[in-house]
Amino acid sequence: MRNPEQVLNILAEHSNESGYKYERLYRILFNEQMFLVAYQRIHAKPGNMTPGTDGQTEDGMSIDKIHALIDSLKSEVYRPKPAKRVYIPKKSGKLRPLGIPTFADKLVQEVVRMVLEAIYEGYFERTSHGFRPHKSCHTALKSLQNNFNGTKWFIEGDIKGFFDNINHGVMIEILRERISDERFLRLIRKFLNAGYLEEWHFNRTYSGTPQGGIISPILANIYLDKFDKYMKKYAQDFHKGKVRHRNKDIGRLNNRVHYLKKRMKEVTDVDKLEAMREEVRNKQQQILTMPSGNDMDENFRRLNYVRYADDFLIGVIGNKAECEKIKADVTQFMQEKLKLEMSQEKTLITNAQDSAKFLGYEISVRKDYTTQKNARGETRRHRNGDVILHVSREVIKKKLLSLEAMNVKTRNGKEVWSSKGRTYLID
Repeated sequence: MRNPEQVLNILAEHSNESGYKYERLYRILFNEQMFLVAYQRIHAKPGNMTPGTDGQTEDGMSIDKIHALIDSLKSEVYRPKPAKRVYIPKKSGKLRPLGIPTFADKLVQEVVRMVLEAIYEGYFERTSHGFRPHKSCHTALKSLQNNFNGTKWFIEGDIKGFFDNINHGVMIEILRERISDERFLRLIRKFLNAGYLEEWHFNRTYSGTPQGGIISPILANIYLDKFDKYMKKYAQDFHKGKVRHRNKDIGRLNNRVHYLKKRMKEVTDVDKLEAMREEVRNKQQQILTMPSGNDMDENFRRLNYVRYADDFLIGVIGNKAECEKIKADVTQFMQEKLKLEMSQEKTLITNAQDSAKFLGYEISVRKDYTTQKNARGETRRHRNGDVILHVSREVIKKKLLSLEAMNVKTRNGKEVWSSKGRTYLID
């Protein structure tokens, strides 16, 4: 029986080879050690003591049950049980449906997830940050700060009910591009079609990934990787020019400054010399209040893209008409290739001087001509064009109130915040 780490490492060796096809994956599910590793990874997670539709929790798991699971997988009689549907509150006050699979199904899903992660992790694009090792909301926001400098327009992506509307047929065909093992694909389809129980009424699932299922996040990433690769190619085609053309007005001012500095070496009249120095200072100050590049340069275009789960943001250096075309192209790709619908009301085109929303932050690009000397003593506008991440006062207020960490009172018509002890944290 092969060591699980070796098995996964062998799979990962070919992960970044786009043309490589994986075969004989299903037999990995016959490896008892894979299930033991899966148990170690998930046993401490919250919710495992909540029984599924079979009434069992992780306390009921044993080696004998794992052997029985493996036998049912070998004969392909294994069938995931419907998830128990519950509802949890969303930030908006609405309720989000969540499925609770049985613990046995969680184990099988975790083994499948480990296999899929080994196959796809090296294949995914760097622009994808959700539900991946060493990736997070923080890396997505850091990518924004590093790559979106100078952006003129944002396009906020909003997919209508993404997790509920993943097309099962499209999902299997995407998997089939890299996986040549029909038994393994049939197992994934079983999870997709398992359905759910709500108030003891069985509901079939004709689309979407298992709500609350362990394999749902990686299946979602595999599905949207098609879009990531589409945006990568789109950005390459959209890019134009190496640098913006220099601002001609700055060029004329710089020429004047150079001329004056050269003439100052030849002038002996003190008053005339001082007047020339004053003009140089004024011209240099004027230069620092002007954009160095031509913002309207038709020969310079850039497009950047970042995604976390089903939220994505596109940054464009171009004009609004080009943003409208990008939005239309994205909508068409989603409809034709992924059978998904973009919300036209929520997929917004926002000027970068205003605020776009992404991962709970308000994103904007700084327009700031204040100067500061660098290590070499050169005066530079070091903050102009930087990406700003801002959390609104209202978001902070809601979070602190939800944690019961503060009191809000009104005094003299003004809202006053004060800290509040969270005694419920004391044992």
